[in-house]
Amino acid sequence: MTDITILTCKEYFDPETSSVYTDNILLEYRLLKEALERLGLKVNRTYWDDPNYDWSQTRAVVFRTIWDYFERFEEFWPWLQSVEQQTQLINSMSLIEWNIDKAYLFDLEKQGIPVVPSVLVKKGQFQNLYEIARSMNWTDLVVKPTIAGGGYLTYKYSHAELAQHQAQFDALVAERDMLVQGYISSITEKGEASLMVFGGKFTHSILKRAKTGDFRVQDDFGGTVHAYQETRDEVTLAQKVMAQCADMPVYGRVDIVWDDQGQPMVSELEIIEPELWVRQAPWSAEVFARAIAAELKN
Repeated sequence: MTDITILTCKEYFDPETSSVYTDNILLEYRLLKEALERLGLKVNRTYWDDPNYDWSQTRAVVFRTIWDYFERFEEFWPWLQSVEQQTQLINSMSLIEWNIDKAYLFDLEKQGIPVVPSVLVKKGQFQNLYEIARSMNWTDLVVKPTIAGGGYLTYKYSHAELAQHQAQFDALVAERDMLVQGYISSITEKGEASLMVFGGKFTHSILKRAKTGDFRVQDDFGGTVHAYQETRDEVTLAQKVMAQCADMPVYGRVDIVWDDQGQPMVSELEIIEPELWVRQAPWSAEVFARAIAAELKN
């Protein structure tokens, strides 16, 4: 029996061609696999929709690069519910259910966590972009699906062009829940910091920066990763966010941007399949592995 099955998506399971992107994915897998094996655990890897994999023959699955799930959500969710009946999920199903929809930001806000101010527009409940901006005293807007990742269907609308973007926004709302946020200027001026936390323990951080002329920091859109020296307040905030979860996540990432006064606020909490940049701090693989082993049920 396998102890841990690490999940990816089919595209990254056995890539036909090598790239920096796929090489990083495989490196991160190797670092975690070797750390788990040093703890005496048997490790396997497959893609989440592998029709031939026997999920009952693994003690737990750990979600990593399943980065197509939000584009195939109608397939992913029934699969997840089925697998949850056959093996342990790490992170847990309850955490996944909560974190998979970005409406969790409103829960964090209620718990006193500073978050990027947002407006939720539910599927089919059409709202005027200009009216949202006026009521919130925002100028430029960013819109994104509540279930998404990697900058998927994320757009920046300038205040002067809100009317011409209304039709596109309406088309998005016709199919899914959407978040509307005021554009945070520190994203282009400074970037977005990501702080990694394993079992409640902060390990390392990086800074993501968008390419010139863009606002999205993901490497899919030309974003770059840089060394970052986190502040004590930022670490405290990241650990506080994790502590607000119903159960302490085994692994996760807190993304931070800064308001007009330079104070940190949470833009995302990623505890399903986050990029963790273990390769930037290889020693953190040991912390990650120990957190998984501690969660593993007998």
